[in-house]
Amino acid sequence: MDIARLRKGSGPTVRRMLLGHELRSRREQRGISREDAGARIRASASKISRMELGRVGFKLRDIEDLLKLYGTDRRTIKEMLEVAKESNKPGWWKEFGESLHKWLTHYIGFEEAADQIRIYESQFIPGLLQTEEYAREIIFSGVDAADTVAEQRLAARLKRQKRVETDAKMRMWVILDEAAVRRPIGVTTKGLGVMRRQIEHLVRLSTEKDNITIQIIPFSVGAHAAEAGSFTLLRYSDYELADMVYLEQLHDGELNDRPGVVEAYTKAMTRLSVSAATPDESLEMLRSILKDFSGGPDGEPDEDAADRD
Repeated sequence: MDIARLRKGSGPTVRRMLLGHELRSRREQRGISREDAGARIRASASKISRMELGRVGFKLRDIEDLLKLYGTDRRTIKEMLEVAKESNKPGWWKEFGESLHKWLTHYIGFEEAADQIRIYESQFIPGLLQTEEYAREIIFSGVDAADTVAEQRLAARLKRQKRVETDAKMRMWVILDEAAVRRPIGVTTKGLGVMRRQIEHLVRLSTEKDNITIQIIPFSVGAHAAEAGSFTLLRYSDYELADMVYLEQLHDGELNDRPGVVEAYTKAMTRLSVSAATPDESLEMLRSILKDFSGGPDGEPDEDAADRD
């Protein structure tokens, strides 16, 4: 076992996932059932399952007892206990406290560990690709401008976005319904400026970031493979970990790694890519849509536009 590999993760979530995977491998190699492993630490088989999936924090005594049951040598036990300690450290998102929903903080840990993120969005620009002012309009919708919780949520979203700009190894494939890029967010309060700058941002990402692919599904396509709603697929190519699909509702979110579910959404993503305009065609669509949101700095008519034309 490569302990350095267990420590390679960018945060505690991936370390828990990898440590859980290692625990499962050792248990299965010894032919021990989850029920028997659970009995060793006075826990249920379902808790062993959650530990092996990296869904819960680790008690060091439990890890030590399980590794002894699995016949692990003392040196390896000591090294893995160090990894377990590191995996129990809070991620950066903990600094936002109760401002973020528990299900969102759970997702963020898995998102930051993924090296491939595939997104289909039907209504809005995905959070990772939003400008600050677009994100503010979404998060503060119906909320007092001085709301501290909303400010914290905005700050957390902007922190998540930093990876898009700095991590060239992380690949993103985003498919947007045309409605998502045409819906006029912020127009009633700030004119067309918010949308114009948001579309300009997507154009910049499409032209400057080789690791980001953006496709748009035109209205003309009609019904398509994801009429049921938006979703995100996460992949961990550097680790022996299963792909995950993330589904977000109004008041909660769900991460699912069941093979049948992930396969269904993966196939839907492939079908959507076929229905969508190509990346080059989508870039031209964005530039065309940009004209519909043209105007001055705050979305007012640009008096110089006629002279430029």
